[in-house]
Amino acid sequence: MSAEPQPTHAAAHARTNGEPTPAASKPKMRAIIQDGYGPPDTLHVRDIDRPAIGATDVLVRVYAAGLHIGDCFGVRGAPLPMRLATGLLRPKHAVPGTDIAGRVEAVGAGVTILKVGDEVFGACHGACAQYARAGENQLAPKPANLTFEEAAAVPTSGVAALHGLRDAGRLRPGQKVLINGASGGVGTFAVQIAKAFGAEVTGVCGSANQDTVRLLGADRVVDYTELDFTRGPQRYDLILDNVENRTLSHCRRALTPAGTLVLNSGTGARGLKLMARLLTPLVLTLFTRQTLRRFLSSPNQRDLLELKTLIEDVKVTPVIDKVYQLGETPAALRHLEGGHTRGKVVVSLLAS
Repeated sequence: MSAEPQPTHAAAHARTNGEPTPAASKPKMRAIIQDGYGPPDTLHVRDIDRPAIGATDVLVRVYAAGLHIGDCFGVRGAPLPMRLATGLLRPKHAVPGTDIAGRVEAVGAGVTILKVGDEVFGACHGACAQYARAGENQLAPKPANLTFEEAAAVPTSGVAALHGLRDAGRLRPGQKVLINGASGGVGTFAVQIAKAFGAEVTGVCGSANQDTVRLLGADRVVDYTELDFTRGPQRYDLILDNVENRTLSHCRRALTPAGTLVLNSGTGARGLKLMARLLTPLVLTLFTRQTLRRFLSSPNQRDLLELKTLIEDVKVTPVIDKVYQLGETPAALRHLEGGHTRGKVVVSLLAS
């Protein structure tokens, strides 16, 4: 357990009017910077200006940043379609990372719920820095039973699992659910959320992670090195596929006649093959009783509060593979790109 940090002197400024601080007096912060797209080793630590906040923004002193595979794509600028959101020629945001946990340092004049000193978790741009700016609707009070590192592991992956099962999958109690990639960042949350919603859960993972997935509540675990879940006799009402390492036709074979396949990857191809992988299920679902879906997910306060309740009720617990320090962010991203993390990778800024 990490020592709980105390509010800094800047917290005395309880509210701002959203006006930018004059350039000559802007306070600085340590951050990981990407000057352009490239491999993780091109990132470096630098002192930069703290972000200014607007009327509905919150300035957070970041104590931990959670990473996910999307951060790796954002650093590399690949697959290329991602650049429509992140910047065509260079990153729009010099500081990588989106998931944070920390303490409110200042709030804009229009902020109505959060106040200075509150412990929060949520999403923003520029997580891998000592301070980050977030909209109030992207943050929620930190679960009381989590450390900052644990809370930072939740937002993007936890909300993605919630959206995939509850919204795209329309999960109902008693259904048979399979989670492919059950030991990964989204998968570890999905196993627990599916159980909390009353499903019978099968998790697919490698040999080394079977015990972890069972401890998370899976009723059955399939070792993908020994058995292809699409060739077994079991049929599932809902499959959440975080890996997409099986063909669409094979996955459909593992569904019940009216089952639902929710796809949450599509990253194993490039160019036209990537577009075909992304779009084919959406066209095919028009001609079958089975439902084939993709979904977009972004953390928001309402869903963060639902996860907070599940966590404080001890129905969901984040799984952390490894914690890195700020200067080790390139190593953290390389570890993620290896594709075999058990749960989440977190960058700690408690000592920064």
